[in-house]
Amino acid sequence: MADAKALINDLSRQVQANDIQSGKITLTKLKIWMLEIPSGPGAPAESITLAANALELGVLLSVADDDLDAFARNMSQLKPYYAALSSISKTATTERKCHVLGLNLMHLLVDNRLSEFHAELELLSEGEASTPFVSFPITLERQLMVGSYDEVLNASSNVPDPSYNFFMENLLETVRDSIADCVEVSYKSMKLSDAVTMMKFESTAELQEYVQEKREDWIVEGGSLTFQPPLMGSKAVDIPSMNLISQSLSYATELERIV
Repeated sequence: MADAKALINDLSRQVQANDIQSGKITLTKLKIWMLEIPSGPGAPAESITLAANALELGVLLSVADDDLDAFARNMSQLKPYYAALSSISKTATTERKCHVLGLNLMHLLVDNRLSEFHAELELLSEGEASTPFVSFPITLERQLMVGSYDEVLNASSNVPDPSYNFFMENLLETVRDSIADCVEVSYKSMKLSDAVTMMKFESTAELQEYVQEKREDWIVEGGSLTFQPPLMGSKAVDIPSMNLISQSLSYATELERIV
């Protein structure tokens, strides 16, 4: 038990120092120790709490490492320990629980896994849902549902913790794509400065980089941005109706002969 506590202290320092490689080694040692924890109702509460603390740090480490796969694995391993703590006491919790739950909600929101997002909300207590860590993604989801993209983009400056920036960057890309889809069908052209403001870029250079990567059909000329009209679907005059009628009559005639 003492060794596990020492490893958790090491891991906490490594996460704070952004020492990802050392943190991974320490986390692996802790996961090996977790294999010794008895399963079932008789598991010691202190061991369960220590294991939860270790995996919470693992979640934060995976965010620092920009590793979504590791994030998902650590969350999956962490949830049974949260359930075990709740079975021991309804008030049992850990220092970073709300922080980690909020990050998990951000992950589900970015992946557009809204059914899982709402399922996770059902498991939260009123106190947990009201914390800044958890209320932040809840508010974001509501803003997305009503199309308040401007508020979502502005939220990037009000994250409850720097670790949320990892998911906000991905969410902002999704929102910008949605804004771009609306802009190109609503305007024939606009000033570059207006587009920078509307899409919340820091500079014209960022907007031009976005155009090169994702909107090759947009035309940048001087200080303006011109949108290509969307490709139209096939018109009725484009359908070879006479040929289709002739083919149908031919098939009917052949069928009549066979009968």
